[in-house]
Amino acid sequence: MNSLVSTHKTLLKERVSSIRRGLMGQIDRNSRLIAVKGSRGVGKTNFLLDYCKEFHKQDNTCLYVNVNNLFIVNDGLFHFVEHFYKLGGKVLLLDQAHKYPEWDKELRACYDAFPELQIIFTSSSIVRIKSNPYLKGVVDMYNLSGLSFREFLELETGQSFPVYSFPEIIENHEQIVEGILKNVRPLAHFVHYLDYGYYPIYLEEKSHIDYLLKNINLTLEFDIPYANQIELKYLVKLKQLLYIAAKEYGCNVNISKLSQEIGVSRATVSNYLNYMKNARLLTLLYEEGSDDDCGKKPKKLYLHNPNLLNAICLDEVNPAVLRKSFFLSQLCPVSRINYTENADFLVDGKYEITICEEGKASRVEPGVKVMEDMIERGKGDVIPLWLAGFTY
Repeated sequence: MNSLVSTHKTLLKERVSSIRRGLMGQIDRNSRLIAVKGSRGVGKTNFLLDYCKEFHKQDNTCLYVNVNNLFIVNDGLFHFVEHFYKLGGKVLLLDQAHKYPEWDKELRACYDAFPELQIIFTSSSIVRIKSNPYLKGVVDMYNLSGLSFREFLELETGQSFPVYSFPEIIENHEQIVEGILKNVRPLAHFVHYLDYGYYPIYLEEKSHIDYLLKNINLTLEFDIPYANQIELKYLVKLKQLLYIAAKEYGCNVNISKLSQEIGVSRATVSNYLNYMKNARLLTLLYEEGSDDDCGKKPKKLYLHNPNLLNAICLDEVNPAVLRKSFFLSQLCPVSRINYTENADFLVDGKYEITICEEGKASRVEPGVKVMEDMIERGKGDVIPLWLAGFTY
């Protein structure tokens, strides 16, 4: 235990918090069991350490531990938590909890046995939490997304910017933009965000492209097969499907064509798409009232965020798809996005949104709101695309 405490103190001492993630203020600190889900690279470990620094600094009753630690593997998760509790522990921050065998069963046992202990744990975005039979009804779950464009600007400029709901942006974008422009020129940072700003690790990595490709491969080769029992010989099919999605999509999904291209059944294609959606590699769009749980096929698909698209396609990125990928990455964490025939996206069943390049707003159908790329200010139904990055 002493070595774990020493590691905890070293990590906190070395951790220089660059930004307070928006999710920090949403956590219900009265909950006894809290899950923070996220894909590789979005900053789950740093989130736990920052949580500790903000709410339990110099508190010996709080401990951060990576569940992969050999001490825990040898002693057992429940016995470790029991030992920590007996020594007066009150808050336990468990990183990568899902990698421990029967983690869900043991966490429930801890929840039942130690009523005065709070456990906050991180897990992969692939892992089912709310519907887990051991955790259902006792766990509060939160999703940690990558950096929003707003958070990226805070990191780059050292300033703070408010969050705006999408309805606020639709109704008041002209006034909102004027307030933001007093402090920063967003377009000076926008291209950099599309290239590498979604993942906070860019602050530490010299080659963000290599880092992203490594994470993509780890997700495809380890995370997805581990969670879904995919045989190793089919990994090449997953990679082929992701590459096709990056290169050719933003168009209507044709399951039969994809099945022929990668040489697997239609049902397998549908499964693979959902696996990659859960892993935050893809975003799938369905008609309103439909989703993957209804057995309906998606109407469109996009790479989950523009950084992934840039990493896979390099110099062959489709600018129109890149713009739409940015919009989805900023709105999906806070809104329901569906397919619509009248525009690019239907937001929360109310707003029909078209994404276009600068100067093309006049081609849009009446009543459709336009998010236009590379404009600093908008007017009326034409809104700067970058402002979508202020929704979280």
